[in-house]
Amino acid sequence: MKNIKIVLTGFFILSVSVCHMAQTVNWNALEQSNHFVALGVGWDYGLTYSVAYGYQLNSAIPLMLNGQVSIPSGELLLDDYKLKAGAQVVLLNQSHWKGALSLQGIYRRYGNPLVRLQNFGSEMKGTLGYYHDKWFFAGELGFDKAIVAHFEHSDIYKENILQTVQDGWYEPATGGHFLYGVQTGWSFRRSDISLSIGKVVTQDFKSTPLIPYYLSLAFSYRIGA
Repeated sequence: MKNIKIVLTGFFILSVSVCHMAQTVNWNALEQSNHFVALGVGWDYGLTYSVAYGYQLNSAIPLMLNGQVSIPSGELLLDDYKLKAGAQVVLLNQSHWKGALSLQGIYRRYGNPLVRLQNFGSEMKGTLGYYHDKWFFAGELGFDKAIVAHFEHSDIYKENILQTVQDGWYEPATGGHFLYGVQTGWSFRRSDISLSIGKVVTQDFKSTPLIPYYLSLAFSYRIGA
């Protein structure tokens, strides 16, 4: 039973697509813009479409609240999805060198003919790079952790695999992964085009996903106060 849960949890974590555009911001191009909206497409275990929104607070240090919805491509677009909400804060705020920290809460939903899975988790990411008002380049390092998951097994699973399986909430024995890569972008008067690319490894550093790379391309638009 325990091994089955571990396998299914790992399958769930590696099957839900992630897009990192919500954390890709040119801090030197925000000016007086308070609102930040973005549309993106990415590859992270699958093709993903994302919509993100950010709100920059009027604070002493750059601070942005944000939310994001990611949907993997498929026949039923709203059947599987991922929600993220959190904040980004710039801790190193030089004229061109910026270092930022992002903290996000995550809700994921995924289903297949055997099981319907729901998951709550978190993501922490740091970025450090050079920012110009027309372009930027930064490195990124993050950790995505699945904290608790809910399993609802189908009749097919119960009849053909394990009749005594129990539905309910479980704390995943595995389900975390590190990501590291680079992000860059080009900024215009009110818009940005950004690109993120990197690699993913599991938290035990002993295995990698089937496709251990991620890629995201996003277009964002900045709106004034």
